[in-house]
Amino acid sequence: METFNIIISIFLGVGLAAAVGFRVFLPLLILSLAGFYDVIPLNESWQWVGSLTAVITMGVATLIEIFGYYIPWLDNFLDTIALPLATLAGTAVMVATVTDLSPVVTWTLAIIAGGGTAAAIKGNTSAARLTSSTTTGGLANPVLTTVETGTSIVMAMASIFVPIIAFVLVLFLFFVIFRFYKKLLKKRAPRT
Repeated sequence: METFNIIISIFLGVGLAAAVGFRVFLPLLILSLAGFYDVIPLNESWQWVGSLTAVITMGVATLIEIFGYYIPWLDNFLDTIALPLATLAGTAVMVATVTDLSPVVTWTLAIIAGGGTAAAIKGNTSAARLTSSTTTGGLANPVLTTVETGTSIVMAMASIFVPIIAFVLVLFLFFVIFRFYKKLLKKRAPRT
C-alpha cells in the first residue's frame, strides 16, 4: 500500500507540474486549497503551502496572472518570465506532494519530472502565443489564454482528485507535442 501511495503522489506532482506549464500560480492555488482543506497530504516540510496565508497569496497571484494574460503586450512579457517561474513551480509542486521518499530521490524526481514537465509545457505554450501574436497580430491571444487557463484548471483538479487520469493526460500532452514537432520536422526536411 505504501508503494501505491508513493506512485499516486508522483502522479499528483507530475499532473500539477503540467498544469503549472499552462498557468504558474493557478495550480499552486489549487494545491494550496487542497492542503488547506486536508484533501491531500503535503510533504512534511511543505505544510506551509496549506496555510491561509499561502491560499491568499496564491489567490492574488493567480488573479494577477490570469488577467495579465488578457492584456495584449503584457501576455508576451509574462511568457518571457514564466518559463523559469514554471520550472521552479513545477519542481516545487513535485517536492510538496511526493511523500515517503528520501530527500535525494524526492528532489531528483522534482527537478527532472516536475521542473522538466512544467518547462516543456510552458515552452510550447509560449511558442504558441508567439505564433499567435505574429500571425494574428495578437487577436487570437485571448482565446489562447482562455484555453490555457481552462486546461490548467482541468489538469490541476484532475491531479488532486484523480492523479492517475492526470498522469495519463500528461502522457497524452507529450504525445501531441511529439507528433507536432515530428510533423514540423518532416515539413522542413529538404526534398530530394
